[in-house]
Amino acid sequence: MAFELDRLPGVGPATADQLLAAGFNSYEALAVASPGELSHSTDIGEGTAAAIVHAAREAANIGDFETGTAVRRQREQIGKLSVLVDELDELLGGGIETRSITEFYGAFGSGKSQITHHLCVTVQLPETYGGFHGRAVFIDTEDTFRPERIDDIVRGLPDEVLTATMADRGIEGDATDDTALDRLVAHVLDRIHVAKAFNSNHQILLAEQARELAGDYASTEWPVRVICVDSLTAHFRAEYVGRGELAERQQKLNTHLHDLIRLANLHDAAVVVTNQVLSNPDAFFGDPTRPIGGHILGHSSTVRLYLRKSKGDKRIVRLVDAPNLPNGEAVMRITEVGLRPE
Repeated sequence: MAFELDRLPGVGPATADQLLAAGFNSYEALAVASPGELSHSTDIGEGTAAAIVHAAREAANIGDFETGTAVRRQREQIGKLSVLVDELDELLGGGIETRSITEFYGAFGSGKSQITHHLCVTVQLPETYGGFHGRAVFIDTEDTFRPERIDDIVRGLPDEVLTATMADRGIEGDATDDTALDRLVAHVLDRIHVAKAFNSNHQILLAEQARELAGDYASTEWPVRVICVDSLTAHFRAEYVGRGELAERQQKLNTHLHDLIRLANLHDAAVVVTNQVLSNPDAFFGDPTRPIGGHILGHSSTVRLYLRKSKGDKRIVRLVDAPNLPNGEAVMRITEVGLRPE
């Protein structure tokens, strides 16, 4: 990889090593970076950094105008990760899109963390069952990740999906074989990479490390295809209190979101974030609940979904915003074995 970076004008062996150490391990990673970001991450001057970024954009063929037809062809290559709930998949136009940020927001207990755990399993399923045959990255900001929950979700998959997934991994047995199920659970857990974020700065750093991790697995049989952040805003909300710190909070959150969307685009991955809510006291009519993060998060999230509790284990999922989908609602259940249809 360093040899490839050496081919760019102004990049020698020492500079290539610095770029690789900073996580810029491909032409595409350099092409979508800003000169200031490149200069800040290395000892390279901003003028040299600008020349490197320009050369990388030409080498990666990134940044030129394209026709609508070309964009349509690219859109046809975008993956759709199934939730295995037909009504919700239909609401999402086939599933959760790669190369974008999908945000689930809702009150405590509405099922946000359940969805992220569920997707860490479905992303590993064969493509014939809506999966990507890929790995998951889970950035845990509220100590929500539970391996036992992954165990429950795997064992609760439909029998035909279990059998096909075992065969895909070379595991002999079927859905009634406890030994085979144990092996499958171990396989699934080995392909979920979890890190706890202790504050907002650490959370931002973990997103950068996720890019390096995705680069390490990019050419393997099991690439990183989904990145879950649960929750996106918890640390930012706790650390930046009051209007005096709002601007700094939003600036850092904006940087973090741009890191995530670059990661999604570079590795054809789906980024799924959960978000907390607060009540708007000025709302006299309708639901006063609104997501945290303001316009920064509203504009950065490609798809926004609002989760709310219903009777028993039922949850209402409302599509609030998407550039290519009509607003609507779907009903699902959160059970001991994961997400299920109504």
